[in-house]
Amino acid sequence: MSRPAVIETPFTRLAMLFFAMLALVVGILAGLARLAATVPAGAAAQAGNHGALMIAAFLGTVISLERAVALSRVWPYLAPLCAGLGGLALLSGAPLMAAQTLFVVAAILLSAASTLILRSQPALYTATLALGALSWLIGNVAWAAGGTILVAVPWWMAFLVLTIAGERLELSRFLPTPAPARRGFAIIVAAMIAGMAAAFRQEELGLPLFAAGLFALSLWLLRYDIARHTVRQDGLTRYIAVCLLTGYAWLAFAGLLGSFGAFSPGNPLRDAALHSVFLGFVFSMIFGHAPIIFPAVARIKLPYHPAFYLPLAALHASLLARVAGDLGELPAVRRGAAIANGLALVIFVVTLLISAWRGSRERAVTMAGKAAGASGS
Repeated sequence: MSRPAVIETPFTRLAMLFFAMLALVVGILAGLARLAATVPAGAAAQAGNHGALMIAAFLGTVISLERAVALSRVWPYLAPLCAGLGGLALLSGAPLMAAQTLFVVAAILLSAASTLILRSQPALYTATLALGALSWLIGNVAWAAGGTILVAVPWWMAFLVLTIAGERLELSRFLPTPAPARRGFAIIVAAMIAGMAAAFRQEELGLPLFAAGLFALSLWLLRYDIARHTVRQDGLTRYIAVCLLTGYAWLAFAGLLGSFGAFSPGNPLRDAALHSVFLGFVFSMIFGHAPIIFPAVARIKLPYHPAFYLPLAALHASLLARVAGDLGELPAVRRGAAIANGLALVIFVVTLLISAWRGSRERAVTMAGKAAGASGS
């Protein structure tokens, strides 16, 4: 099959990533506005869309784009396009239903792409990826039907957690994972889904069950992920492993808090529980996988440098401070830590840009050397 010539160009992929980055930046500022921090008026107006911008628009675009690149077909690229346009619809002040519809369409397309992968490669990890995409779809539909974003949050959380877990499970094939452990993984995922489904009717029962599944999944990943071996290596391999293992620790903490009701709206520890997942776990995974995923998606070289640890350390330190502010009921501490969370993400983006610049220079030097050698011969 010939590769689509237009939509798979680096420029097109970068345009979709631009939509995602725009949603990320405004989403961060909107989150700070929720904590009474001073931000530009346009971002403050998006305070109610903080979760949608960060998850449906930013992460939905990035994950869908990665899946489309893996399939190398034209139609899966419509998923990140719709997710990016959904974010633009939110930012432009278009009717909420327009953005919700675009997110639903994006999730349908991602689910279809994930199902296609599952049919061609039947395995536990592809089934997990498909369930993750389906969770995003259910969350988007629940949000559109119910009018409140609260019902979508557990499903969006499952979308991200199952997507990451499925990708890590794929790599665990290189380790001799016992069959009982793989069955245990399937049982954990089933418990998570059962908890989310139950939460529609009995939130006080369903959300703790879902959280217990998150806790169990974190322990499974800490035990069986290949990162526990690769952390003993050097360079980029070790950096990725550190990102993964620290992320699993945050997932365990969130699952523990959630098991005692912290995921319920109105709980004083809800902020700590949610951001332990979305910042501590999800962004640790993003930090770790970015040097691999972005070159594959945007065809940009990102050479490893020990400076990669700087934003990672800033992320974890600021999140620890935020959790301390939540536990101690200290709004000023939580607000300051949230600002530091945003700065950690900015440092991460700047680090990537500097790495990309270094990569382009190295490529230019290499090509110049080859050209000189060719002319000399």
